[in-house]
Amino acid sequence: MVGAVPKLKADVRADRTRASGACGRALRIALISGLVPLSLTLVQCGQSPNPTALAASSQANVQVVGKTNPQISNRQVASGDTFEDRFPAPQFKDRFPSASESLLQRQMSDFSPKRAVQQQPQPEQAPYKVASLEPQIPYKRPQREDLTTLVSMKSSAFPYFGNNPASDAPFLNVSKGDRRGHRSYSGRVFWQDETYNDSRVLVHVPEHFDVRKPGVIVVFFHGNGATLERDVRDRQLVPQQITASGANAVLLAPQMAVDAADSSAGKFWQPGGLKRFMEESASHLARLTGDPNGARAFANMPIVIVGYSGGFLPTAWSLEVGGISDRVRGVVLLDAVYGEMDKFASWIESHRSGFFVSSYTHYTARRDRELMSMLRQKGISVSEDMDGPLRPGSVVFVETGDGITHRDYVNRAWTQYPLKDVLVKMSATPALALTRVAATSSSASSR
Repeated sequence: MVGAVPKLKADVRADRTRASGACGRALRIALISGLVPLSLTLVQCGQSPNPTALAASSQANVQVVGKTNPQISNRQVASGDTFEDRFPAPQFKDRFPSASESLLQRQMSDFSPKRAVQQQPQPEQAPYKVASLEPQIPYKRPQREDLTTLVSMKSSAFPYFGNNPASDAPFLNVSKGDRRGHRSYSGRVFWQDETYNDSRVLVHVPEHFDVRKPGVIVVFFHGNGATLERDVRDRQLVPQQITASGANAVLLAPQMAVDAADSSAGKFWQPGGLKRFMEESASHLARLTGDPNGARAFANMPIVIVGYSGGFLPTAWSLEVGGISDRVRGVVLLDAVYGEMDKFASWIESHRSGFFVSSYTHYTARRDRELMSMLRQKGISVSEDMDGPLRPGSVVFVETGDGITHRDYVNRAWTQYPLKDVLVKMSATPALALTRVAATSSSASSR
């Protein structure tokens, strides 16, 4: 019995050994079965893709492109099977245009230093174009002719309903029914609706005028018995004298008493009257010259006041109470010193950067000599001829001979066309802020 136990144990061990061996074989078989497909897959990953499959994929892609881009032909779709067909090598002409194409062909010599070559001046072109659906060359403003026109201004001399500063009484001091009028110093009555109701201003812009360059505004106060068209424009030729001077100047000539023996100043009697007149005229001049941005230049442009005969009164009051006497570069009186000498002397003394010219006949000789004496007493040098240039501070008195008539004095004083002569001499002195932008017209001088 004792001997039987060891044999039983040995059998049990043998069974266990056989069982474990069978399990090991089964495990090895399972592992081999799993590793063989995996190895095949790994081997396949290291090989090129199947050409047939690639061609099929490429064909499908090209067909998709052909559907989305109708410009690709069927022949192109069919031939796009290879890499070269789908991605052709770039040609030289694809990267660099030929000489006939748009880009400029350059040589190395183009980049070498060159001597400066004097080029012919090119005509100035406007920096803007006209809006258009079609391409156009830069727009050039057509050449402008002289512009002479009449413009109504609220700030002009008349109508005037204020007081006469000489008497501090209403200017319209006579009434007859609904009509109102003014009794002049001679005792004659001038009615408001006939004599003091014209608010127009004669405006003249020469064809050569350039608002971008230094210039002046000439304010012309006409004499008694005048109208703007008949006398200032056609008989005295004031616009033509300004154009003939070649100076960069424009003209403003307000209508004073219409065709009447009266020198009343109207709104120019009022403090700030000249200032308001110049402010309003700036916008009109800008519109007439076609440059809306020029209003600021006109609003600051220097002024030359010219008073002929009875125009002395609005001239004197504009200097005294006009509000912008510092803008006045010069005063020209044409046989016009009939009074107000204190106002002229005061302006001359306090504005030494401007010039003063008074040309006179025997009608005003006494008062001109009185004014000269007043100035010399103030230590102001006075010249008695117009042979020299006009400079800042020039004070000139010129007596003309018996052959010169008062009626034609605007056309003939110390010389033919005195306004033209003043502007020419003024433009010869840069300090007087006037540019000469055109040659003197001999045709205007010969008329």
